[in-house]
Amino acid sequence: MAQTTSYPVLLYIYDLSRGMARQMSPAMLGKQIDGIWHTGIVVYGNEFFFGSGGIMSCPPSGTVLGDPDSMVDLGSTEVTEEIFMEHLTSLADSTFRGDKYNLLEHNCNTFSSEVAQFLTGNKIPSYITDLPNEVLSSPFGAFLRPLLASVSVNPGGNNVTGQQ
Repeated sequence: MAQTTSYPVLLYIYDLSRGMARQMSPAMLGKQIDGIWHTGIVVYGNEFFFGSGGIMSCPPSGTVLGDPDSMVDLGSTEVTEEIFMEHLTSLADSTFRGDKYNLLEHNCNTFSSEVAQFLTGNKIPSYITDLPNEVLSSPFGAFLRPLLASVSVNPGGNNVTGQQ
């Protein structure tokens, strides 16, 4: 009987606002938000994330963002790295091409949640994936929508598949 290997899967969470969202959101949005979240999935010794450059990877904490603000243990996977990389290539050719990036609707958190489900069957925490709708449901958020929709995030790293 073949032995299966299990790989830990972590979610790295970064606050792009570096604490400013927590301080300014009550005045600007009429409610508190704790951060503006960027996430990456750490598995097989690398951190994988999605931005305007497509699906990227780097050593854990290797982006310009430095160390994550927090980490969530998503469980473990028995998916091999080879199968995972084939899956990422498929995603990079379709759903997660760089030109499909949208800060509000199709971003790093969308990618992290989809990859977490593929690897572990678990989604990432909803407070992260629900944030854009929470912000946009405020009067000021609705005003910001056109500006935010034009913003792209690319924290560095190497393109995983060569796809943009």
